[in-house]
Amino acid sequence: MIEFDAATVTVYAARDGGGTTDEVRTLLHPVTCRLTERRVAVIGANGSGKSTLARLVNGLALPSAGSVRVEGLDTVRQGPAVRRRVGFVFSDPDAQLVMPTAVEDVALSLRRLDVPASERAARAQEILARFGLGGRAEVPVHALSGGQKQLLALAGVLATEPSVLVCDEPTTRLDLRWQRVVDDLIDGLEQQVLLVTHDLEAAARADRVLVVDAGAVVHDGDPETGVACYRELMAAAPVPW
Repeated sequence: MIEFDAATVTVYAARDGGGTTDEVRTLLHPVTCRLTERRVAVIGANGSGKSTLARLVNGLALPSAGSVRVEGLDTVRQGPAVRRRVGFVFSDPDAQLVMPTAVEDVALSLRRLDVPASERAARAQEILARFGLGGRAEVPVHALSGGQKQLLALAGVLATEPSVLVCDEPTTRLDLRWQRVVDDLIDGLEQQVLLVTHDLEAAARADRVLVVDAGAVVHDGDPETGVACYRELMAAAPVPW
C-alpha cells in the first residue's frame, strides 16, 4: 500500500545564468490518497508532475511537506527500508544497466538479497531465462536492442523481489512490438505497480488512474473517467511552441 499525506514538493527557482533565487516553485501540490489497488496508472502531460509523484514512492524525491509511506514505512525516516521494498524502472534502461553483460547486471542485483557469490551467476541465468533473455546472458549490454534492454532492466529490478514496482514511462522508447511485450509482462506481475505512462491503452487496463496537471492531481478514480479527463485537458491545452 502507498500512502500520500499532503505530500508536497517545492524547489527554489533557477536564476538566469546559474544559481538559484529565493522564489519557491511548486512541482507537486499537496497529494493525499491511499493506493491499495494492484495496478495504478498515472497520466499527464510532460512536465505535469507525474514523474515527481512517482519518485516520491521510493525516495528518489522527498516531500518538502507532508509524508509518503509504503507499507507503513516513511520514505524520509526509513528510506533504506522503503527502497528494499520498492523497485523503480526508468524510461531509459541505459540509466540503470551498469554491468558489461546481461548476466553480470542481474547478478549485481542479487547482491541485495545476500545471495552467495558462488550462486549468483546460476541464479541470474535462471532469471534471464524467465524473461526470455536466456540466450542473451553473455551478450554485451550495449549490443542488446532497446526492448531487450528494457526487459533486462525489469529483470534486474524484479530479481530483488520488491513488493511494489514503480515504472516511469517504461515503454516510451519502444516500438509497438516491444511495447506489447513489456506491457504484458507488467500486467502479469504479482507486485503492486504504479505505472507512469502516456499509453492510454495501458492506463485503461489499470484498476485506478491518477491524472496530474500543472503539479496537481486533478482526477483520482476509475480508468475510463480518468482517460476521458486527460483527453479533455489535452484538447483544451494550447500547443507549447
